[in-house]
Amino acid sequence: MKYGLPMLLTQDEGLKSFIANLTAQLSEWLESGKLQRVVLVILSKATNEVLERWNFSIETDNEVVEKGESREKSDKEIMREIQAIMRQIASSITYLPCLDEACVFDVLAYTDKDLAVPFTWVESDPKLIANPQIVKLHSFDTKIHKVDTLVSYKNDEWDEQ
Repeated sequence: MKYGLPMLLTQDEGLKSFIANLTAQLSEWLESGKLQRVVLVILSKATNEVLERWNFSIETDNEVVEKGESREKSDKEIMREIQAIMRQIASSITYLPCLDEACVFDVLAYTDKDLAVPFTWVESDPKLIANPQIVKLHSFDTKIHKVDTLVSYKNDEWDEQ
């Protein structure tokens, strides 16, 4: 359970290591105010075509980062907002097309241009979807960051007619 919701956990050690390294790097950039966006991309394993693109845009209150003084907002209120987004993501299966093929994922991080890219990361194209369907999800606001969320996805309905 996390944020009052059931979460799936991986048993794959390679994936656990990847996620641990990913979250450590993202946390470092987030805490220093250098991270503007994180994108989770779901791709077809067979064709490498982008099927879904989960976009988390981050606005940092630089005054808080520089001075170390946070705005007043309770942890309970922040958790409630995160929980609302997690519920919305979980319910997205009602409108997203079914992914009935083997898929892989990639994570893109948009940072300040002057930031050195760690050797474990590589430059990438934005992995956009041509003519996507877009759904804006809830936003949430912590004491330091505001996160806007949206998902874009490939819509094959018109291709089949």
